[in-house]
Parts: sequence; structure tokens; C-alpha cells
Amino acid sequence: MLLELLLLLHSDPIDSPRVYHGRLGELDVRIPRQEVETSVDGKLDEAAWGAAAMLTDFSQFSPTDGVPAADSTQVLVWYSPTAIHFGIRAFEAHGPVHATLADRDRIAADDHIQILLSTFNDGRQASVFAVNPYGVQSDGALVETGSTSGNGFNNAVVKRETADLSPDFVFESKGRLTEYGYEVEVRIPFKSIRFQRRREQIWGLNVVRLVQHSAREDSWAPAKRASASFLAQSGRLVGLSDLRRGVVLDFTPSLTSRTTGAPGSSGWEYDGGGPELGGTMRWGVTNNLTLNGTANPDFSQVESDAQQFVFDPRNELFFSEKRPFFLEGIEQFSTPNSLIYTRRIIQPVAAAKLTGKAFGTDLALLSAVDDRAGSASGLDHPVYNLLRIQRDVGSQSRLGVVYTDKIDGDNYNRVLGADSRLVFGGVYSAQLQLAGSRTRQNGTTETAPLWSTVVARNGRTFGARYSFAGVAEDFRAQSGFISRPGIVHSTLGHSLTLYGKPGGLLETFTGEVKLDGTWEYHRFVHGQGIQDQKLHFNTNTRLKGGWQAGASVLVESFGYPSEVYTGYALEVPGAGGAIDTVPFTGTPTIPNLDYLVTLDTPEFSHFSGNIFFLWGHDENFFEWASAKITWLDLTLDWRPTPKLRVNGRYQLQWVGRRTDGSTVDLWRSPRLKVEYQLSRPIFVRLVGEYTTERRDALRDESRTGAPILIFDPDANRYLRAAAFGHRSFRGDFLFSYQPNPGTVLFAGYGSTLRDPTELGRASLRRAEDGFFLKFSYLIQM
Repeated sequence: MLLELLLLLHSDPIDSPRVYHGRLGELDVRIPRQEVETSVDGKLDEAAWGAAAMLTDFSQFSPTDGVPAADSTQVLVWYSPTAIHFGIRAFEAHGPVHATLADRDRIAADDHIQILLSTFNDGRQASVFAVNPYGVQSDGALVETGSTSGNGFNNAVVKRETADLSPDFVFESKGRLTEYGYEVEVRIPFKSIRFQRRREQIWGLNVVRLVQHSAREDSWAPAKRASASFLAQSGRLVGLSDLRRGVVLDFTPSLTSRTTGAPGSSGWEYDGGGPELGGTMRWGVTNNLTLNGTANPDFSQVESDAQQFVFDPRNELFFSEKRPFFLEGIEQFSTPNSLIYTRRIIQPVAAAKLTGKAFGTDLALLSAVDDRAGSASGLDHPVYNLLRIQRDVGSQSRLGVVYTDKIDGDNYNRVLGADSRLVFGGVYSAQLQLAGSRTRQNGTTETAPLWSTVVARNGRTFGARYSFAGVAEDFRAQSGFISRPGIVHSTLGHSLTLYGKPGGLLETFTGEVKLDGTWEYHRFVHGQGIQDQKLHFNTNTRLKGGWQAGASVLVESFGYPSEVYTGYALEVPGAGGAIDTVPFTGTPTIPNLDYLVTLDTPEFSHFSGNIFFLWGHDENFFEWASAKITWLDLTLDWRPTPKLRVNGRYQLQWVGRRTDGSTVDLWRSPRLKVEYQLSRPIFVRLVGEYTTERRDALRDESRTGAPILIFDPDANRYLRAAAFGHRSFRGDFLFSYQPNPGTVLFAGYGSTLRDPTELGRASLRRAEDGFFLKFSYLIQM
């Protein structure tokens, strides 16, 4: 505290800068305008910082709100004609500072500061600029939707919503460790952000500090956990005037080259390798509207998608968007039920989008012409048009409209929907959506509806969440992501959170009881019975220092999903020793009883980890029978030095028969990723992923024990579901140079090895490999 006082006195050499105490409710901040520009060097010793306004007196938000922050923080703020400047002094008297020389957006395990700027002051969305003690950047957009989070199956834990780190902004930052903690300097150009067309600006502002050794989250503006919105509790920057954004015109030309190898008639053969030119353009039409265009955009997928568990074959797996053109402004295309999913656009020949906000209305429009590979015929270029409009209503609510259109030759798919998020009573929110699709496929036209309702109470102690949604069988969203159409799904969940004594071992304990039901859509419409029923008892415990543990008991019953087994049959003895083929009909209902435990360690200085372990009796979808199951997901992050990061992940899924304990299916996938950060813009990465699967010959486990047959359309007959084994190894190397978003040099190599034998018991052989190179350069006018 003495050091803090001395620095406070030292920082006031010009006149008396105003100090704004968050805990005293001094949340309207008038920061000085200074006609100077400073170099960003991580040292707050220029005269401009002495005249800056100061934000201090932070409050703890997590794990317990409403108490003073244990670690002091000072945030200095001022603005020049072209940028806003932040200087952070983070005092640390209780433990070590966690800091690494990480890649962009990879500072979650470090101590860091988050600056939340809501430039439209709407209490609904904000740009997030985060920096660790070395000034390493992480940035993104936070759009509040009322989602909740937790461990395992418990999604009722009261936490503020996290930012989508996909968007990247161009801003400057540098930091350094000091004897009292750390110091960081941040400069955010007005050219990099959008804001209102007003002579005098009012922006929402909050600053959040994460302290890893104590797992505390502190905020300058006191925020209550019993609230439907974290952003609505922010402070404000007032009196900003004459902000000079200048001409916003960026051009990013790119050169890419990809060479792929595979076995050929004359040995190993490579294809491709010729350079491809492309580029993207960004034009700030106004302060709050941006036009982006691209021609032949680069592939930009420099890391393969990680393997995922297949819990239920009826659900499609979701993979996040990773391509830069689609990532910028992606938060403005978000809708309930993901009616816009840009990964449906495979490789656009050209695309353009317009995003921004005006008169309380968010506008996002994307048009793209895709490669022929995305066409059903392989001859046409599919055309996508995606429109998202959202309108602010009242202080925190909003209404939205979405329209998507995919044209593929003579076929098309169109979706029109409306949705709203209503916030009332401080802790209550409701999300409503109604949409319809019209699809023409091979001369046949179908229309179908989608609807959903979510009502939530986000209380500090008592929480509740109710949802009711339906997707008709014929509803199609070819520009969106619908994990499982043709169902009606409903949940009712109630949670209770208890708080431990200050300084005690227990910080919070949350218990939840959740009812979950699923109907086949056509059966629900005709008043027929439910298909799947679930009763979950979930707990989540947070202990001192950041340890978190969860436990669940899952009582479930699953109805026979006939659509999964349309090509299945049984091989049974017939008259006179002949073999007959009869349709497969599974038992009507399978009861389940599963147990789940999760454990998350704190973010220690050098490592962190988490465990997800589920076991018990669950459905065996391979044979439609009750089975023994084990699901394990183990992750460990190790940071032995500030420059070296090692991430290991091991996934296992085992399904065994309850009758004799034999294995039906065993799937394992260990994955290791090693990154070495040579400097802030340069790193090298190695990724290795080994996947094995062994499956027994399938039989009618729940009824006859007869062999299962699966129809093979190529052979035009039923074949036995014989035993098989698969083994593969994927290795990737990447060199990355990225001094700022847009200017990058990627050079990499990837190779896949597979076991060519039917049972997967021979040595691995190289099956395919490839080299790639990408260079792009950001040119700012």
C-alpha cells in the first residue's frame, strides 16, 4: 500500500487528475484530451500520464461479489485526437505474477487485464482488449445472450459471459514486471473501432483484472452476480469529442501455396504447389459501418480440427470457424439456434460483407459465391446471402431478424426468422425465436417451422432456467447449424448456490436439479409419447485458490430411434438350414444410470489441468442395447518457461456389453501440442495426434444375439457388421510470424499415417502429406 501511495503522488506532476473510485459509485468518468502522441514502451513516465484520469478502488466479482478487491489496481486513461490510451499499474503483494510470452489470444492462464469498451453505450455488447503483464494481446467481442456455464453437465453456475476471441483489432501494448507487480501501456486507435456518429461520445467502460494465484476476478465498476447482464453494470466515459478516425481503408493481399502428396501409380506423387493470389479489403464507410470484400481468400486453417467424442450419432458435431475473413464481425451474425454458420461456405471464390450499427440497429450482411465443390451437382457455384438485423429495445432488450438464402443451381434453401431477448426485473431474461424454412430440392418444395423459448432467472443464490424448442423434420438451414432436426426438446432446471465464509476453504457450492425431455417432432404434434427422458442431479464446488470440482448423477431412459437403424437387419436361421434376413427392431426403451466427476486445477505458475470422467450404464448405439460405458477426457497444460507451452489431451470412449463384459467399441485419441515462442510475433508449433478404434462384430445384444447386417449401397446387399480396427497418426509443424492481425507468414507441413489392414494391427504407413505457405501483408491507408 505504501508503494501504491508513492506512485499515486508521483503520477501527479502537472495538475490534479481526477481519481474515480469504483466502490464509491464514481462511474461517470471525464478523461482529459491531450494534443500529444506518446510511444508505447510499457513505462508510464511521460508527462501525459500525470494528467490522466485514474480508475481505482476495484471490487471482487468472482468468486464472491460485493467485497473489496484484495489486490490494488490503478488504471490511467486519457485520449488524443486519434486514440485512447490506458496505463495499468497492477499491485501484487500476495503471490507471484503469472506471465508468459504467449501467442495472441493465449493469455487465459496468465494474470491479465481486460478493458471492456461499449462504444455504443448499449449495455449489450462490448469490444474486449486484454493484455498480460508483458503486453501480449488478446481481443474479441462480448455480446451478451444470457448463456450460463459450469463443469460437466452443470450449466447453472453464475459466471459472466466470456468474449468471443475470434475478432482481432489492431492496437499497441507493452508491459513489464515491476517490484510492486506489473505495469502495462495500451493505445487503441480510433481507426480500429466503431463508434457513434455524435459530436460528444458516451461510451460504456469497465476494467476487469484476473489474478491467477488466488483465482480472483476483480472489476472497477462494482458488479452484482444477481443480474441478467454484466455489461449493463459498467461505468461510462463521458465528454469524448472530436475523435479523428481518419480514412479507414485497409488492403491485405495474400499469397498462398499448397502441395499435397499421396500414393500414385508411380510411387509417391505430389499435386499443386502453384501460388494463388488473393486479398481482402476493409473500408470504414462511416464511423459505425464497415464494408469488407475478398477475392480468392486463403485457406488459413493452420491447425487441424481436434478429434471429438461422438456421444450420440443423431447429433452433428460442431467445429468453430477459423478463417480470418469470416471471423471479423462474426459476433454480429450470431442468432439463437445458430441459423448462420459460415463454415457451410467451403471455399468462396469471392465474398463481401457489411457490418455495423446505426440508430440503435445492428446490421450484418454477407454474400458469397462458393467453389463448385460445395455444389450438389459439382457443376454450379452455390451463392449465399446472409442477413442479420438487431434492434435495441429499452435499456437492455433487443429484437432481431435473420434471413439466409442458399442457391445451388435450380435448388435453393431460404430461412426467415425473428427473435428477441427481453431483460426484466434485473435478474430475469427471456429469449424467443420463430423461424421457417423453404427448400426446393430436385423439383420438390417443402416448408417447415422452428421455434424456441428460453426463460431464465440469474439470481445470486437461486437460479432457474426453462427452455422449450422444436425443429420440424423438414426444417433445413443449409447456411446454419442444426445439430439434430426433427425433435422437440424441453428442459427445466433449478439451482441453489451457497457461499462459504470469507477466508475459508469452501468458496461456493452450487447444486442443480434438471429435467430434460426429447420428443420426435411428428409424435409431439400428434400428442404421442416422449422419446428420451433425463433427470440430472448436478453439483459444482469451488474451493480456495481456484480448485473446482463437479459431480453428477444422471438418471435417463432413451427410446428406440428407428431412423438410425433404417439400413440394419438381422441374420437368423431359416427353414431347412437356410439363412434369412429379417428387419432389425430394437427394444423400445433403454434405461441409463451414469455417474460423472470433473476436476479443474487452478492456473498454477507452470501448469493446469482438468479431468472429465463419466461411467455407468448407457445406451450402446452400435447394437441398441444397455451397455457399460467409460468416457474420459484428460487435459494438461504445462508452461516450464515463459516461452515454452505444452498441451496434452487424452480422450477415451469405451462401450462394453453388460451380458459378458466384452468390448463393443474402444476409441482412444492422445494429442500433444508443443509451442515455443521465440518472440512476441514468432513461434513454432508441433502437433501430434494418434487415434485408434477397435470394434467387435455387432450382434443383436438386447434380444436375439443374432449377427447384425448393414445394407451396403455399393454392393446392393446386406453385409455383416464385421470386426475392424483403425489406427492413424497425424503430425503437423507450423512456423508463424504475425506482428499484427493481417500481416502473417505461415509455413507448415502435415502428414497422416494410417494402418492399411482391416483389423488395424500392422505398422503405420504414410497415407498423405502436404506443405503449405501463406504470406499476407496489412496495408493501412
